[in-house]
Amino acid sequence: MPHAPATTPPAGYRAVFAVTEFRAVFAAHLLSLLGVVVSELALTVLVYDLTGSPLLSALTFALGMLPYVIGGTLFAGVADRYPARRVLVVCDLVCAACVAAMLAPATPVAGLLALRCLVAAIAPVFTGTRMAALTDILGEGDLYVLGRSLLRIVSQSAMLIGFGAGGVLLTVLSPRGAITVTVVTFLCSAALLRFGTRNRPARARSGSTTLLRESLSGARLVLGDRRIRALLLLFWLPPMFVVAPEALAAPYVAETGAGPAALGLLLCAMAVGHVGAELFVGSALRPRTRSRIVLPVAAAGLLPLVVYVVRPGLPLALAALALAGMGAAYVIGLDQWFVDAVPPELRGRAMTLLTAGLMTIQGAGMALAGLAAEFLPVHHVVAGAGIIGTAVALLVVAEVRRTAPDRCPISKGETGLTGI
Repeated sequence: MPHAPATTPPAGYRAVFAVTEFRAVFAAHLLSLLGVVVSELALTVLVYDLTGSPLLSALTFALGMLPYVIGGTLFAGVADRYPARRVLVVCDLVCAACVAAMLAPATPVAGLLALRCLVAAIAPVFTGTRMAALTDILGEGDLYVLGRSLLRIVSQSAMLIGFGAGGVLLTVLSPRGAITVTVVTFLCSAALLRFGTRNRPARARSGSTTLLRESLSGARLVLGDRRIRALLLLFWLPPMFVVAPEALAAPYVAETGAGPAALGLLLCAMAVGHVGAELFVGSALRPRTRSRIVLPVAAAGLLPLVVYVVRPGLPLALAALALAGMGAAYVIGLDQWFVDAVPPELRGRAMTLLTAGLMTIQGAGMALAGLAAEFLPVHHVVAGAGIIGTAVALLVVAEVRRTAPDRCPISKGETGLTGI
């Protein structure tokens, strides 16, 4: 039985941390995430040192996103076929082994990139399994929503802290020395999950089908359900457009002559807005209110980017990016809708597919923004992303409305879809 059933009254983030198993999951997430961010920076520097190629150095970053779609599609069945704790621990150990192999001086650049791809392919399986396991640990109601919110907040914050920490480490350690830190963080994460969480049975019985067929079958079932498909699109499509100003931050600074310090501020503004809004929505709003704001905020969240049409100066651009980051707070309520819509036996595969699609579509959004900036001024591309993205969001919002249940489920109480 979950530690926190869905009927527990919402008590804020403090109640989530009161669950012992969640504290272990949270600590493991923080450790592995910081390690991954540090290793990305260190590996990029290492590849550049070995090759002197800016293209290969940039490719190292890109390979952190592209294999998500492969792992999330072909290996998603792992999340439901095996016990969650075993999947999470094995994923951490495999990643630790891959990163350890990067430390060998004899490992060629092609080997480094291949290992980077393997770690990235494992990531959606790990994340999807952990998301599904949270419903066992926290229940399917408000504590689950707040637990997911906390993990997102950590992810946003770790990007800021991790790159800073990685930069400091690289001043005192070699790139391979900094990568060693990641091996330790993966091993610590595996230990926390092994000894800090309970062993629970697999969600789905493993039949005679192969893992590949089971993964693809799960993807077909998830995408074949109109309601689940609409919710996935609401998770995926707004982020595809909101990444445009981040992808084009350096060209925009060059276009406006704002100076190097402006680049760091532009890259941080959206994350700061996201974290601030998520903390407010999670701590100050009731579940019913979070449900009410999902569709309006998703529909309007990209509008702040339209201010780029006037090529704003740094203060106005920072404000627009912070507001766009705040728009991501609609995901808190959307998490509850998603867990309500997905059958328990499909939950691991659905959440793995959600993670893989989100990362892949953000990578596609960055690439498309860069391509458009080859032909149009950067500020017009960002403004266009705001306009086109808003139109797309409105279409998805309309589909989510059409697929909404007639009434909220009794078992979810006020966390349902009343007031949409």
